Amino acid sequence: MTHQVHIIGGGLAGSEAAWQLAEAGIKVRLSEMRGGGDMTPAHQTEGLAELVCSNSFRSDDDSANAVGLLHHEMRGLNSLIMRAAAEAKVPAGSALAVDRDIFSATVSKALESHANIEIVRERIDQLPSEGLTIVSTGPLTAASLAQSILSRTGQDSLAFFDAIAPIVYHETVDFDIAWYQSRWDKGDGKDYINCPMDKAQYDAFVQGLIDGEKADFKDWEKDTPYFEGCMPIEVMAERGPETLRFGPMKPVGLDDPRTGRWPHAVVQLRQDNKLGTIWNMVGFQTKLKHGAQVELFRTIPGLEKAEFARLGGLHRNTFIHSPELLDHQLRLKSAPHIRFAGQITGCEGYVESSAVGLACGLMTAAELSGRAFTPPPVTTALGALLSHITGDGERADYQPMNVNFGLFPPPEGKVKKKERKLFYTERAKRDMADWMRPVIAA
Repeated sequence: MTHQVHIIGGGLAGSEAAWQLAEAGIKVRLSEMRGGGDMTPAHQTEGLAELVCSNSFRSDDDSANAVGLLHHEMRGLNSLIMRAAAEAKVPAGSALAVDRDIFSATVSKALESHANIEIVRERIDQLPSEGLTIVSTGPLTAASLAQSILSRTGQDSLAFFDAIAPIVYHETVDFDIAWYQSRWDKGDGKDYINCPMDKAQYDAFVQGLIDGEKADFKDWEKDTPYFEGCMPIEVMAERGPETLRFGPMKPVGLDDPRTGRWPHAVVQLRQDNKLGTIWNMVGFQTKLKHGAQVELFRTIPGLEKAEFARLGGLHRNTFIHSPELLDHQLRLKSAPHIRFAGQITGCEGYVESSAVGLACGLMTAAELSGRAFTPPPVTTALGALLSHITGDGERADYQPMNVNFGLFPPPEGKVKKKERKLFYTERAKRDMADWMRPVIAA
C-alpha cells in the first residue's frame, strides 16, 4: 500500500493518530519496532497501545475533573482509545480502568483490520528527510532515533530524565503567611511566592524528607544515574541538616513582612504558566511517594491547605522541548513535514498522550485536504493541553504535565471557589461543541 502519512511508534498516541487519519480516508504506514526483533525495557508484548504501567485512565467524571473532561472531548471526536477503553472496562469506582490485554487487543484489531492502515514491524533509526511523518515513539524512544532527533533539533532540546517539582494551585496558598518577593528584590517583586520556616519547622521538615516513603526506580531506570541538576530533594537532605538551607531553601535576601527579618529557611514557588494559576515548588523534584508528598508538603507554612496540580517525580523519559521546537500544528519548525505526538512532546499520562495523538491526526488530515486547522480553544481540555505543549517558546524549564484546571484560563468574572471546577467543565463543553461542528462536518 502506498502511504500518505508515516507514523513511527504504535503506542497510544501513534495508534490514535493512525485511526483518525484512516477514518478520514488517508493511507497510513504505522511502524512499530516491537515484533520486528526489538523490544523496549518496559514493554512485555508486541501489542499496539500496550499499557506498560497502570491500567487506569484516571477519573471518568466529566463534571468537575480535567482528565474526565478530556475523556468527554475525545469521545466526541471518535477516539479509538476511548472506544477500546469502554470495551475493556473493569470496575474502578468513578475511574476508568481497563483489562490491559483486552484493551491492547481491541486497539490492535481495529487498526489491523482497517483498509487504510498498513502495520509494519520495523525499527526506524532516522527521521525521514521527506514525506508527512508523525513521531510518536514515547518515553522509551530507541537510542538511534533519539540521536537522529538530537541531530535535527540540537543537543539541549531532548531530555532523557524527568526531574519534576510539585505544582501548587495559586488559589490554595495562604497569603496570611506566604508573601511575594524576589531574592534581594530583583525582578518585578512578584516573581516568587515565599513560605517561611523557623528552625523547629525546618528540622522537622528535613527529617520528614529523610524518613518519607520513597518510590523505587523501575529496573530499566536504575542504570540512569542522578546528576546535580535533578538531584531529589530528599537526597540533598541526606547530605547534612544544613544542605537545603544553602540550596533550594536558602533564606538570604528574603524579608518576612511579619517579622522584617530573614526566616531560618524558605520554600519558594515560581510561576509556572502565563495565567499565574499554577506555581511550582523550586528545587523540589523528589522520589517521595505521592501520599507522603502531600502529607509532608502541607506542613510547610502557607501550604497547609495546598492543592496540587501535579506532584513531584523523577524518572527516565525522553521528551523534546516542544514550546521551542514545535509550531501550533505540532510540526517541527526546522522540518515541517514532521509532527510529534504523545509523551515525547511533554505531556504526561495515557489519556493526554492519546489526546495529542488524536489532535495530530486531525491536523495532518486537514493539511492533506488543503483545509486550515484551528486548534481547539484553550478553554477546552484538549486546547489547554496543546497550549501547554506549544504555547510558550521562552520557557527554559519546560517539563511534562498532566491535564489540569491550572492550564485553563481563569473566569473573567467572579466565580466562587467551590463552583470553579463546574464552571470550567461547562464552559469547556460549550466551546468544544462549537469547535467540533466544522471539524466533524469535514
